[in-house]
Amino acid sequence: MSQVFSSIIEAIVDERDSCQRVWFAGDKQTPPPFCYQVNFPRVELVLKGSYRNQIEDAEQGITTVDILAGDALYIPPNCWNKPEWGEDCSVLSLLFGRRQLGFSFVAKRKGESGFYDVQKHSIPTRTGFAIDNILESLNALATEVKKSPVDEYLLCALLTYTLGILEQPVQSSKKRSEDVYQGICIYIQENFHRSITRDSIAARFNISPNHLSRLFRQQGHMTLADYITWVRMERAKFMLKKYRFRLSEVAIRCGFQDVNYFFRVFKTRTGMTPSQYRSRIQ
Repeated sequence: MSQVFSSIIEAIVDERDSCQRVWFAGDKQTPPPFCYQVNFPRVELVLKGSYRNQIEDAEQGITTVDILAGDALYIPPNCWNKPEWGEDCSVLSLLFGRRQLGFSFVAKRKGESGFYDVQKHSIPTRTGFAIDNILESLNALATEVKKSPVDEYLLCALLTYTLGILEQPVQSSKKRSEDVYQGICIYIQENFHRSITRDSIAARFNISPNHLSRLFRQQGHMTLADYITWVRMERAKFMLKKYRFRLSEVAIRCGFQDVNYFFRVFKTRTGMTPSQYRSRIQ
């Protein structure tokens, strides 16, 4: 699978043109419901078609843009984007997690509800290397008004470095099961706001539900259900600090359909109600 993504990224680097645009996501305004928002940086590269998204523009506020073939969208940590998936498109996503570098390729046809091609892969990430500085530079550039042509240089550097990691992965004694486990963790962090279950996650990774539960017992420090709850609680605490959402909206945006259940879980996990937590940190 590494070879598949290596070939895609190599073609992107070879074919990039200076006229192609690098878009940047932001987080100055309140994000819309069901957007993608995680605490690690991401890059989405449009290979074909038109990838329509809601993003935040420094001048226009929340706006809808068509990100075209050859363009890229950089999403700094805790910034957001909301794809509409209404047109034909193929998109490669790179997810720079703390422990894993995730790769995701999806292809969509206009008028169809699902994706007709999905490929996922993950490898151990590197820390303390140049890639950290490249990402930090992109994060800083995202806050500046004039981004071109530095944005293109940094994106090409990031893609080139990522290609090198794929071609010479970090030597590790980890088994494939741990790679799958890390990939599932990234998936949960991306989709915590959705109605994800043991069965739906198992189907997504083409493993049995029992094997999924066993992976978390063997590789993690908590069960699958506890991990999902932990991710949702961390995001709820972030939202309570950052936004003035009603508590019921925080619950829904974190994947809790039952607001009372959210209150109970939050108090069990933190020792405070959501209201008490918000008032204490402000």
